[in-house]
Amino acid sequence: MPAGVFGILRPCRHRLSGDLRREWMGHLCGLCLALRDEHGHLARLATNTDGLVVSVLLEAQTGPRRRQAGPCALRGLRPASVATGDGARLAAAVSLALAAAKTSDHVADGDGALARRPLAAAARRVARSWSRAAAASGAGVGFDTAALASAAARQRALEEAAGPGTPLTVITEPSETAAALAFAHTAVLAGRPANTEPLRRAGAAFGRVAHLVDAVEDLEADRRTGAWNPLLATGAGPADARRLCDRAAADLRDALAEATFADDRLAHALLAHEVVHTIQRTFATGRTTYPSPPPVREREREREPVSGQRPPDPPAERPSGDRRPDRNGGGSDCWCDDNPCCWACDCADGCDVCGARHCCPSLP
Repeated sequence: MPAGVFGILRPCRHRLSGDLRREWMGHLCGLCLALRDEHGHLARLATNTDGLVVSVLLEAQTGPRRRQAGPCALRGLRPASVATGDGARLAAAVSLALAAAKTSDHVADGDGALARRPLAAAARRVARSWSRAAAASGAGVGFDTAALASAAARQRALEEAAGPGTPLTVITEPSETAAALAFAHTAVLAGRPANTEPLRRAGAAFGRVAHLVDAVEDLEADRRTGAWNPLLATGAGPADARRLCDRAAADLRDALAEATFADDRLAHALLAHEVVHTIQRTFATGRTTYPSPPPVREREREREPVSGQRPPDPPAERPSGDRRPDRNGGGSDCWCDDNPCCWACDCADGCDVCGARHCCPSLP
């Protein structure tokens, strides 16, 4: 299935700071509020950081459309300027469709507590409710979510037919198709028909990355529990998935470069930079079969500046009593508060694409 309900894009404030961070939160809150306003509080559980990318893409093509929202406990009881209009509604439709498909997938697999019949039955009802809600939100912006449901159904059939030697790209096709449809529809809503094809290709590349990242993150857990995983089913390794992800990330950047935007700073930061960082993070953690990161001193030698670049800032000392993951690979969460040398997320590296500090005008 496409990426997990919470999404693969999780930018920290060192990589997405200042105005771009506020814009990102405005889209996240706008999606959450669109789900609440149209479908009730339970629908807010479908809030998805990948789904909100379509809101970002629409705004990048048309300019901002915002409203003032009141205090919310999830943002420290502070008011905020949040995205509204067609972008938020399309993001809600996509997020609900993803959540419905993911829930149905877990029920079919009998994952965890869903192996119990009463809970599985309740989850099916929620999935059906979210599927209907997705269709309603999609209809409001001229987007047919039946195509996403069709992709989800095709995904299940492909998984059942897969075996050793099946190309990973066969398994990722439904995710690519679903994301391509959603990305391309932003060009329709924006009234920019010339952007339709580049954004369709960008969506397909993003869908491939999202599917493979999800598969690699779940690989060890699926191996232990016997759950279906595309790498285990096809005999492909993480290295195969990494090559496909790197190629897709390059295709994504090329496609975005062909589209015309009013202001693409946030879209560029997320889709040209954060996607690359997500790939690096996924294939560098202990959750995969990849080797552990090198010792700290070796990593510091690798970071020696090239001629013309200023030296990196010295590492910040970890506060006494800090219980967050150790930089030597002791966990998957990023330890980046006040630490410019966090290896887990490379917060201080600036551009994830070329390695230079603040190489892109779009980055703060």
